This record gives sequence, structure tokens and C-alpha cells, in this order.
Amino acid sequence: MFSTVCTLVKYPRSRPSRCPAPVTTALEGPSSPAPQPSPISSQWSCISVRPATPASSRIHLCVLWSSGYLGIAYYNTSDSTIYFMPDAPDHESLQLLQRGLEISKQRLLSGNYSFIPDSMTTTEKILFLSSIIPFDCLLTVRALGGLLKFLGRRRIGVELEDYNVSIPILGFKKFALTHLVSIDQDTYSVLQIFKSEPHPSVYKVASGLKEGLSLFGILNRCRCKWGEKLLRLWFTRPTQDLEELNSRLDVIQFFLLPQNLDMAQMLHRLLGHIKNVPLILKRMKLSHTKVSDWQVLYKTVYSALGLRDACRSLPQSIQLFRDIAQEFSDDLHHIASLIGKVVDFEGSLAENRFTVLPNIDPEIDEKKRRLTGLPSFLTEVARKELENLDPRIPSCSVIYIPLIGFLLCIPRLPSMVETSDFEIEGLDFMFLSEEKLHYRSARTKELDALLGDLHCDIRDQETLLMYQLQCQVLARAAVLTQVLDLASRLDVLLALASAARDYGYSRPRYSPRLLGVRIQNGRHPLMELCARTFVPNSAECGGYKGRVKVITGPNSSGKSIYLKQVGLITFMALVGSFVPAEEAEIGAVDAIFTRIHSCESISLGLSTFMIDLNQQVAKAVNNATERSLVLIDEFGKGTNTVDGLALLAAVIRHWLALGPTCPHIFVATNFLSLIQLQLLPQGPLVQYLTMETCEDGNDLVFFYQVCEGVANASHASHTAAQAGLPEKLVARGKEVSDLICSGKPIKPVKELLKEKQMENCQMLVDKFLKLDLEDPSLDLDIFMRQEVLPAAATIL
Repeated sequence: MFSTVCTLVKYPRSRPSRCPAPVTTALEGPSSPAPQPSPISSQWSCISVRPATPASSRIHLCVLWSSGYLGIAYYNTSDSTIYFMPDAPDHESLQLLQRGLEISKQRLLSGNYSFIPDSMTTTEKILFLSSIIPFDCLLTVRALGGLLKFLGRRRIGVELEDYNVSIPILGFKKFALTHLVSIDQDTYSVLQIFKSEPHPSVYKVASGLKEGLSLFGILNRCRCKWGEKLLRLWFTRPTQDLEELNSRLDVIQFFLLPQNLDMAQMLHRLLGHIKNVPLILKRMKLSHTKVSDWQVLYKTVYSALGLRDACRSLPQSIQLFRDIAQEFSDDLHHIASLIGKVVDFEGSLAENRFTVLPNIDPEIDEKKRRLTGLPSFLTEVARKELENLDPRIPSCSVIYIPLIGFLLCIPRLPSMVETSDFEIEGLDFMFLSEEKLHYRSARTKELDALLGDLHCDIRDQETLLMYQLQCQVLARAAVLTQVLDLASRLDVLLALASAARDYGYSRPRYSPRLLGVRIQNGRHPLMELCARTFVPNSAECGGYKGRVKVITGPNSSGKSIYLKQVGLITFMALVGSFVPAEEAEIGAVDAIFTRIHSCESISLGLSTFMIDLNQQVAKAVNNATERSLVLIDEFGKGTNTVDGLALLAAVIRHWLALGPTCPHIFVATNFLSLIQLQLLPQGPLVQYLTMETCEDGNDLVFFYQVCEGVANASHASHTAAQAGLPEKLVARGKEVSDLICSGKPIKPVKELLKEKQMENCQMLVDKFLKLDLEDPSLDLDIFMRQEVLPAAATIL
């Protein structure tokens, strides 16, 4: 355990280009797997840690924190190994210095590492490192680059050696924060946990994207924006913290009880009024509050009070209900009461500015009364002014203009052509507007002195009241922040409860002693919504036996769906959701790795098979532990059949050689030779499963049921026929396949040979007919050698 002293360095988000470089310091203490950083606010960008007690080994740590994402890398002198943690995701957008990122990549790729053979080319070195280091985790790359720069400057471990002696780095190893489950972006994609699709109207959303058919899409029934953000955060941070998971499940189970349905619906309605409080508080600090902000804040606070009163009537044994009942203090009632008594929402909307209700300030009320009575009063003043004007002036009026005051307005006479004609004795000309002349008279000046600028005075005094009200609200901002946190949590759990009720999910159990998962009659949460009928399947991978499950079966029999189903049920349990299964027992799972869909990218310049190996399988081989779940589907099909089969067998044998520390692996394959040639060792670790089918004449019936055994054929011809290929092609393919399996030679089809011979004969006849025997330049010997004899060989 480290005794540490922390220094936090903060920089403004609005100017990311001045972001300081990652801070790197030394940690002295006993060697340990990985220091676990405490969660800190996303506003802190860098952290510097210094130990209090020296020891023999030293750890040099580099931490980078930006916009809610954390990247960590450290160097342990005891084993000369660099450990790194992939970006710990949060819900805020990430902005990086591209220059710093590129420099860090170059520093990583140009390093001299003893575990990389010198014979490797630059391209091979890049491919090798990309199989170890997640270059898509941008903060991690920057943290690694900063750590390497620090190690190079301090010459850690080689202080007394020549400068050409490189720092000993014997490997890169990945670690994760305590209780977090490691899941990479490929897994999120292939399991359809998230799926972005183009929005039909790109003008409605800033990114032009919307959530497609995905697990997040069907579970996201949140009523407020912050609930949706929290649900996405939970999805990106699955946890092993059983206390946290069970607390989430307790709330979901409570709302699933029939007698609590009305309460759940009422709370859901109240949560719809919880709005973006942080944005409103930010505007208040800047004095940029809008009328709509006061309305939104008023509804939010009153809805929060409704949530508090409702939760006080619920069982206080549930932590969330107890927190809402206690944390939603009387400050909320004070805020709501102040806003309700002070703000005139109807008047504010009419004037598009902040106005106060009557009986708040007597001085404001008096000035408003005067302003209201001005029209009739000014009419009387105008009548008196008209008596003193030139008889040629038919009419006049007295008007009030804010910031200018009271003015006498008369129509422009035909005789008033030049500016000098506008002068009237006893009146001060001000301006001409819309064929009307505006003057100051003795009476208007007297009105200015007596009444003043009523409109501006009222606005100034109401603005002062608004400022005082803002100060009262900001003084109680802490409770508003707490409202947002607890309300968003309640919103997420109500959304998960609603989905569990509609889709028939059940509560999973957690068993820390179980390494693996046990699922009884599980279902694919997305597939069951798209198919008319769905056949549930069970899965068990706990204990020592059957850690590696090899699944065979015909094409389209449901192998891939079964693999994804196991992964999705495990994932849902690790975010604290009910799962689509009759029963589910989830053990200690620390990571989920997949190789299901082949990824293709022109920009990477890599083949599909290379990406399969480098980005997916290599990650699983290098990082999977005895508590990891690995899902592999059709690996090896991207290359030569023999080579692909050999690689698949080698990968499985590698894991089997680990014995009790072998990960929990589900492998779906059509390489039946893997079993027929006995490429895998016999033992309790391996279990063979197949998808049950039945042949009915020429038809193949799928039961989509997993059972023990091995498939005897892939039935590719049946799939080809379903795909619409011509019957002749399907029949010929099946014939060739049977000949290969029986070891017999493959002979050409006689009908096809005859057709080819007739075509060649016709071509030869056509050449003879085109021959011009009277042409003096014609050489028959050359014609026979070059045209006739080769054609005759193909015919005979």
C-alpha cells in the first residue's frame, strides 16, 4: 500500500491547445500489480504523486486526465515492465492535442524494446506493438509517450551506463481499475451494445447520427437527458462491485412488483421535468439567465420535491430511496417558494425579460402603476399642448420612449420642407421619424423630472431582484447537483425496470467464488425482438471442466447468435440489469474478448485476416485471464484452410496448456477437421457442443438447440440453395465435396466437356472459313502450327 502526497494541476477546458504535458513522477514502494487511482473530478487534468516512504523498487507513474477520460501508464523497476490502463471512459466529449498524440505514437513506435526481435521490419514492429498496445485509446497513448519521455530523460535503471544503452523495457502489460470489467471497442460493436445509424434528418441532431437497433437502444427508456448519459456511462463501465450491482437490482426488483407499477409510472412522469440544471447554474453565474431557465428550474425543483415525498413513502431499506429522502433537503422547498413568489412567468414571457409579481417591492409596484396609467394621463397632457400650438397643426400626441423620455409628437405640415422649417417657438426639435416631428416642451421636461425613465427604472430594480434571487439559488447549488445525480440514477433504474417488465427479464445472481457464468434458458435480447419465435439455450462455463467449448454445426444454425447471447447476458448482469434468461449466475468476470466479425479497413493497409489476428485474437491471447470470457466465431477462415485450421488449433492449445488458469472460451467453427484429426488434446477442459438439426429428405430442419456432440457436416449446399444459387452449381459443389471427403479424384463433368469440345471445333471451323487461299502472303505451315495443332489438342 502506498502512502502518497497528491498535487492537482488544473487548466481551462475552453483552451485545450494550452493543455500541459502529462506529469510524471516516481512512486517508491514494494512492487505491486498496479496502483489503483482514486476517482477524481473530470476537471482535473494531471496528477502528480510522490511517495512518503522509500523502498528498494521504484514505480514511475504517468497519469493523464481530460474531459472525463483517464489514461495511466507506469514503469516498474523490479521487473522492467511498462503497465498501462486503457482509457477509462466517461460521458463527456474528449478533446486532444493532435500534435502531442502523434509525438507519443512516434515515441512508442521508435522505442528500442528487448522483447522485439531486431530482424523485424518497421511495419512488422508496428503490427506487433499494435497487438499489445491499444492505439485507439488516445489518452493511454499520450500517457505512454509521456512516461517514455520521462524515463529517457532520467535514464531510469541505466544512470551510470553509456548514453547509447537503452532503458530496459521487458514488456507491456495491461491493467484495469478496481472492479471495472475490460471490454474493447470491437466487443461493443459485434455484440451491438451500441450502434450508430445516420439520422433521417441530419438537421435534428448535431452529429447526424441516431442510436440503431442495439442493446442500449432497447433499454434506454430514460425520461431525462442526464439519465440517458448515466445509462451510457454504466454501459461503458461494467463493474464487478457486487454491492453496487445488487443495489441496482434491488431497485429494479422493487419496481417490478405489480403493486408498485403506479408508483413507477408517477416517478417516471416527474423525472421528465428534471432538466439541465448545471447549464442553468452556469448561466446564473454569468448573469445570462433566460426566462425559460427560471421556468425549467421551477419545474425541476418542484418535481424533485415530488420525488422526495414519493421516496419517503417507499421502503427505506433500499439505499436509493433513503438517499433521495434525506439528500433532497428543505433547501429545495425554499428555492421553489422563492421562485414561485417572485417570478411573474406570464409577464416575463409577454415581455421576454425577467419580471416580478406584485407586492414584492412597493416601489416597483408604484412605478408600474404609474406606467400603466400613462396613456390616459398623456392624452390629457397632449390636449393641453395642442391648445398652445399653431392653429395650423391639426393634432399632436405625447409619447414615452424608454431611455429618451417624454416627447411631443406632431404631424409634418406641407410647408415644412427644410430643416429650418421644423423650428417651433418654445419647442426643442429632437428628430423626424415617419413624417412625424418630435419635440421637447416645457411640459415633457417637467414629466421627465417628475416621473423619470419609468421603464428603465423598473427594469433596473427587477434586474437587481433577479440578481438577489440568483444568489439565493446559487447558495443552494449543492442540493441541486445532488438532485441531478440521484434523479438520473433513479431514471436509469426505472428504465431498466420497464424494459425488464416488457421483455420478461429475470434477476441474475452473483457468485464471487464461481469463475465463469451459468445461464439457464437464455435468450438473445435483440434477436428475440426480430424473430417470430426464439429458442432459448443454456450455457455453463463454471469450474474446471468444460472451460473451452468448441461449437460446431451447419451454417445458419445459430452458432453466432449463441455466442453473442452469452456475451450480452454476461454484460447486462455486469451493468446491474435484469437479463433475458430464466436463471443466470454470474461469477467473477474481469473481461470480455470477442472475435466474431471480421473488421476491414482500407486506411490501415492490413488484410482482413491480419486485423483478425492483430486487433482481436492477439488481444485475447495476451490479456485474457482465468476470469475472462472469450468468444471466437469462425476464426481462421480468412486464409488458407490448412493454415487457418492450424492457427485455430494452436490458439486453443495455448489456452488449454494453462490448465486451471485457462479463460472461459466459446469457439464456434466449421473446421470439422479440428475434431476429426484430433488436433486438440483430450481432457476435461474441452467440451464439444453442436447445434441440433434434422434432415427431412432433401431439406434440413434447424432446431436452434445447443446439445453435446459434434456436427458431421456443414451442409453448405443447403445454405447455397437457400441463397438462390442454380441447382446445377449446388449439385456440382456437393459432388466435389463428397469426392474430397472420400479421397477420390475429381473428374470433369462429361456434359461440360462435350460442350467445350463443340465450342473449340466451331472456333477452328470459323478460322478455316476466314482463310483467304489466294492471299500470296499466306503461309499454311505457320497457320497449321499456330492455329490448327493447338486447337486440335484441346479437342482431342
